[in-house]
Amino acid sequence: MKVMGHIRLHKWPSVNKQFLLAMLVGVVTGFTVAYVALTPRGLFADPHFSYEMEGLSGPTVDPGAHSDNEEFHAMEDSTVADRMFGEVRVLCWVMTGPKNHEKRAKHVKATWGKRCNVLLFMSSEEDATLPAIALPVREGRDNLWGKTKEAFRYVYKNYYDQADWFLKADDDTYVILENLRYMLVPHKPTEPVYYGCRFKPYVKQGYMSGGAGYVLSKEALKRFVEVGLHNSTGCSKSNSGAEDVEIGKCLESVKVKAGDSRDSLGRGRFFPFVPEHHLIPGHVSKSFWYWEYIYYESKENSSKRGMDCCSDNAVSFHYVSPNQMYVLEYLIYHLRPYGISFHVDMPPELADVSSNRYEKPDFTQT
Repeated sequence: MKVMGHIRLHKWPSVNKQFLLAMLVGVVTGFTVAYVALTPRGLFADPHFSYEMEGLSGPTVDPGAHSDNEEFHAMEDSTVADRMFGEVRVLCWVMTGPKNHEKRAKHVKATWGKRCNVLLFMSSEEDATLPAIALPVREGRDNLWGKTKEAFRYVYKNYYDQADWFLKADDDTYVILENLRYMLVPHKPTEPVYYGCRFKPYVKQGYMSGGAGYVLSKEALKRFVEVGLHNSTGCSKSNSGAEDVEIGKCLESVKVKAGDSRDSLGRGRFFPFVPEHHLIPGHVSKSFWYWEYIYYESKENSSKRGMDCCSDNAVSFHYVSPNQMYVLEYLIYHLRPYGISFHVDMPPELADVSSNRYEKPDFTQT
């Protein structure tokens, strides 16, 4: 009894509250760091900033190609897609850098890039395996506008006659070329126009998101290089500045129209984020910058939300990791629900052999 009484009467030293708080913060911080370090990056499926893509690389073992020797592929009819490939020629140039040649660029080449009529990678170092062109511009986000100018200048000088449309994409953008050609087929490459995910600030007619990718017509490319790059009032001579905003200003100054890329139901085709961002209602806060920038009212803000956000003929998604490139490649081009098939007709613009889509352009209207 004396011992118990002694214990009850013993006064434990008071614990400093600041010490407890510091210990709690340390435990939480340590757990968070460990969780992030040990969790596979693939689970972070919806990045919104470039820094979140840093460190992501593709498979260390070549995934190879999905075999076409199966019943579903045997039943495919690619007549329309093959015709569009020849009639709606798209040159794709991909913005990349030396540190991403192996980590990202080669996975673009192995997936969607192979469906371009011409595929080029724009870098500051040459790489014959891609191929990558060494542009006379230093790497870094501060030089993306300068890199864009030099890339289009190079394309115009060396490939102008080999394509009708000229697509710029990042090395973390995934593009469905068949849907891009389907969107473009009603339009003439002689129209001064470009398409993409249209944002509304900074430029009177809006501008196209750089990450989602944008495509210039043949006439738009000519005006940009021959007039825009020599127009000091409409096009910035500096290498710095937001690449997509600057080219938007420049193209507007040479009377290149910002086109509407939505489908017949008003759904978007070019997307600056991965599908999860756009498909899940309320996935990001309404205070997120995207809702203020998007030119057209998003389906997320209308009565039709979620799965109805995006066109069945979507063209592009951004912030796609190298591993996700292969996932999208499989889901889009190989996975088929049994018992469901569909038929497409030849677009009237291609069915009509007398189409005048390629009439000579009028270069006097600048």
